[in-house]
Amino acid sequence: MAALAGAALAGFGGAASAAKSKEGDPQFASGARILFQGDSITEGGRWRNDDLNHIMGQDYAYLIAARCGARHPESSWTFLNRGVSGEKVTDLAKRWTEDAVALKPDLLSVLVGVNDTASVVESGGAGGVGAEEYERVYDQILQQSLRANPNLKIVLGEPFIEPGARTTDHAEFWSAELKKKQEAVERLAAKYHAPVVHYQKMFDDAIHKSKTPVTYWIWDGVHPTYAGHQLMADEWLRTVDTFYYHGRQNRSSPY
Repeated sequence: MAALAGAALAGFGGAASAAKSKEGDPQFASGARILFQGDSITEGGRWRNDDLNHIMGQDYAYLIAARCGARHPESSWTFLNRGVSGEKVTDLAKRWTEDAVALKPDLLSVLVGVNDTASVVESGGAGGVGAEEYERVYDQILQQSLRANPNLKIVLGEPFIEPGARTTDHAEFWSAELKKKQEAVERLAAKYHAPVVHYQKMFDDAIHKSKTPVTYWIWDGVHPTYAGHQLMADEWLRTVDTFYYHGRQNRSSPY
């Protein structure tokens, strides 16, 4: 599948030499492998086969891959999506060796936390994946990836919610628990000298500035619409480009 995905993005042949660097696009190394991991927001209904029309899903990861692949066919980048609907960070950990380390990414982008938060809210605080476990397990999978590739670039997506059908009940509990997860992401990003894509502020600002209903951007309080996914893709590209390629940030891995 990975080879096919790479071929799909690099197979424009004769036109490749004419492609030029586009402002705002991250300049991944030639032949780089970019892996997106997470839950349903990342999965985007992707298919688990070699159908190049569906392997990236229908979400921000797809939009990023589509833009970068079309604008930089000469670069032979491979984009991979291994998001799985409903998963928590503890679920990611169970499949991390096969679905992350074994894929040998050069850049790893992770967005996880809303299902972890839901598990705590739905248990009334008596169970689920709390903030401490979330951070500990998240840290472990990042360490595992860095041990396999000390030069790995990491991008952490901030988990987010907005008022909606999924989050209306126990709204204050939702917000308080999610904030703990967001703070954990910030600490992990600081530890690994990685950027955070601040989706919460992005959606908050979009809702306020556009004066449109929340459902225009996030239809149920958790899952973005097509417009919301475009915002996510744009913010991801801006953040990654600024931090790793034009901000000239360097991370010295301890592994």
